[in-house]
Amino acid sequence: QVQLVESGGGEVQAGGSLRLSCAASLRTFSNYAMGWFRQAPGKERDFVAVISRLGKRTYYADAVKGRFTISRDNAKNTVYLQLNSLKPEDTAVYYCAADSNYAIAFNDENYDYWGQGTQVTVSS
Repeated sequence: QVQLVESGGGEVQAGGSLRLSCAASLRTFSNYAMGWFRQAPGKERDFVAVISRLGKRTYYADAVKGRFTISRDNAKNTVYLQLNSLKPEDTAVYYCAADSNYAIAFNDENYDYWGQGTQVTVSS
C-alpha cells in the first residue's frame, strides 16, 4: 500500500521558516514527479511546487517563487519543501503528491497518490 507521510508543519511568525518533508513508500520513487499543494480554509487546493523525477526540473507557483524551494532525495524516498520568508497568507494545510505521468503536472487531478497533509500556520 502506497503511503505518503508529511511532517515538519507548525506555527511560526511572519518572516520565519519551516522545512516540510514527505516520506513515500513508493516502490520506485524516482519514477514519480513529486508535487506540493496547499489548501487554506474555505479555499480550493492550490499548486505550490513540483520537482521532476530526477530532480533536474522544478516549478513554482508565482505566490511562492523565490521564497520556497522544493528538493528530493531519491535514495531516501523523500521530497522536501523549504519555506522561507513566510507570510500569513501561506497559512494552509500542505500536501505532497506523487505523479507517475511523464509530463510535469500542475493540476492536482493528475496526481496518483496523496499524503494526509501537514498544517502550516503563520502569525503576523
